[in-house]
Amino acid sequence: MAEAYVVDAVRTAGGRRNGRLAGVHPADLGAAVLDALVDRTGIDPAAIDDVILGCVTQAGEQSFAFGRNVVFASKLPDSVPAVTIDRQCGSSQQAIHFAAQAVMSGTQDVVIAAGAESMSRVPMFSNLSLHQKEGIGIGPVSESIAARFGIAEFSQFKGAEMIARKHGFDRVALDRFALESHRRAAAATEAGAFDAEIVPVLVDGEPHVRDEGIRYDATLESIGAVKLLAEGGVISAANASQICDGASGVLVVSERALKEHGLTPIARIVDMTVTAGDPVIMLEEPLFATDKALKKSGLSIDAIDLYEVNEAFAPVPLAWAGHVGADPARLNVNGGAIALGHPLGASGTKLMTTLIHALRARGKRYGLQTMCEGGGIANVTIVEAL
Repeated sequence: MAEAYVVDAVRTAGGRRNGRLAGVHPADLGAAVLDALVDRTGIDPAAIDDVILGCVTQAGEQSFAFGRNVVFASKLPDSVPAVTIDRQCGSSQQAIHFAAQAVMSGTQDVVIAAGAESMSRVPMFSNLSLHQKEGIGIGPVSESIAARFGIAEFSQFKGAEMIARKHGFDRVALDRFALESHRRAAAATEAGAFDAEIVPVLVDGEPHVRDEGIRYDATLESIGAVKLLAEGGVISAANASQICDGASGVLVVSERALKEHGLTPIARIVDMTVTAGDPVIMLEEPLFATDKALKKSGLSIDAIDLYEVNEAFAPVPLAWAGHVGADPARLNVNGGAIALGHPLGASGTKLMTTLIHALRARGKRYGLQTMCEGGGIANVTIVEAL
């Protein structure tokens, strides 16, 4: 069977809400990643067959063929097409799948899978403005959907609380996980573990190269002092992912492109799985998607050297690890979205970038990435570092 290879994987450092990256147009954030992939690999930009870009909140500056605008803002020629996709938090992970499927099918040879999201400039849920601000329509949940599931809206926050209750996690367990995310991210930053994957974004003439969200002085007490999002619940802003501005991307190519362009791969795509389940609890699907991916690939969880499970909310990776029997020491080894931020549509390729670089830095072989997504969907990608 034809193979799909990753030649390089990069990301911007995360920017806090209204932080250093807030003054950068999201198209320019995405362009920084595209330009870095071209510069670092030496690929002729005209040889790129397509750009598949994930973005969740496609409104304002992230609307009107956003992926194509990212190409216009980059050094890629106008001849390179682009498309913008939305699979919620897994948008750019799905972009990897689409890119790999394109080169494996032989229809394309060089594809960039990327994601960009400025949550400062285009706030989450701002694409609901017609309903919420203009009073047009009733919103995304139609009367038939509401009747089918017995709800007025789907809520990721309620889903996170449901997972915590179902899997028996109290607030202390979630806060301890959040603290470990900050500790690991801080240690990775200080050790230079992110240096190979972060590309600079110029802000007021200075390069932004350090993730802004890490709390180097975090303690269990400071995390526990943050107000809960719901009375009687266990989820707070401190044990959930941070709002973040950022972009990321990977260059995916065929074996033919490796030879034609003299490229050296850093990873091979082993398995691509996407499943869907209960849209109400919503965020639990990575557990079952991972079961399917491992069965398809013929690999056991013990054969996977590192895992990246998006820290949308602390109960998600905790429930995942318990369900699949994962080793906590291999989970999000450089911290996760609780410390580093979750730039929605960019998180898929962001996690993949960190996963591949971490595997190579440790001399490890297999990595698994999974992401909970709106609507009860989950993507799983297994890669082999080369």
